[in-house]
Amino acid sequence: MTLNSLFNAAVKIVTKDNVVAVISDTPLNTLSSGIYNGGYKKVNAILNVSVPDSYNDEYLHYDPMNLIYDAQKKLQVTTDFVAMLTAAKIQNLSITTRQVGDVEIVAIATAGWRHGESAGEDIKNGHYVPGTINIMVILAANPTDSCLVGLFLTATEAKTAAMNDYDIRSRYSGDAATGTVTDSLSVAATGVGEKIEFGGPASSVGQLVGSAVRQVVKEAADKQEGQHKGRTLARRLSEQHMSIDYLAAEISKLQIFGNKETVISTLEICLPTNSVYAAFLLAAVKLDDDFKKGLIPNEFGDVVSLSKCFGCLLLDQKFVENLPNFSEVTLPPFTKCAVVAILQSFLSKTC
Repeated sequence: MTLNSLFNAAVKIVTKDNVVAVISDTPLNTLSSGIYNGGYKKVNAILNVSVPDSYNDEYLHYDPMNLIYDAQKKLQVTTDFVAMLTAAKIQNLSITTRQVGDVEIVAIATAGWRHGESAGEDIKNGHYVPGTINIMVILAANPTDSCLVGLFLTATEAKTAAMNDYDIRSRYSGDAATGTVTDSLSVAATGVGEKIEFGGPASSVGQLVGSAVRQVVKEAADKQEGQHKGRTLARRLSEQHMSIDYLAAEISKLQIFGNKETVISTLEICLPTNSVYAAFLLAAVKLDDDFKKGLIPNEFGDVVSLSKCFGCLLLDQKFVENLPNFSEVTLPPFTKCAVVAILQSFLSKTC
């Protein structure tokens, strides 16, 4: 694929086997976090190399460069280049372009976010899972160095915005994800045209980059992992570390609804067949997410009392207050009262 006339046919996008590359006849001013030759450089090519399924975590860690050198040979890249690695499949990439005036940009992404994280949380090393969000942004423009940095930040924000659009969660904490543990980004410019000073999200070029990156990240992730809109309640709960199995293990401590397996069976019957119950539980989990972050408005009063009143939307409050072992259930307050209310409401209708 050759980019259109604003690039003077000097820049092309090439895909071959497990590699997608941007190759330019003239050096591109590039800012990259790529594993090979990252930093601020002038390069003629930017490679995004997919890791084969046969690679395990340890092998990749000790020999990452072998894949890069193989990709270099495949594309016959002999000049300076930047390279990034991804576990996402190259065939699942997404490409889009944007243009305003004499400025054109192209954004390319491969994306998987099953190893999502929330920057600043405590991250423990875990087994390798397919993922990584890798982004390449190429501009037919002449941004200053500081503008290039601004565009790098804008593209990063757009990536996180794309994850927020789908409510993607950290696999470590269940918090809203900001990226994955192995993301990489390269922003490059031809250096042709009038100087551009600003690359923040409110600048004209920043808006191009932001909207393009936000689009391609979501499209690539949908190709890699399947459609994210409308995913099941069970999946949404698991993503927030509130799986049916975990909820049942805690609620079974009350004993009145049976053992863990019985509670699981009941929830698996009532939630898929009653969308009001399902919506009620999802709303409770979202409220507890706000509670965890201290975002419940102060004027709402005591959260424990509020959560019981919330449960009363389906259930008499006296029932909740008189439950034995209620304090032993360690679920967050809104979720705890919601699950109790759902089970009691469902069982009272079926008995």
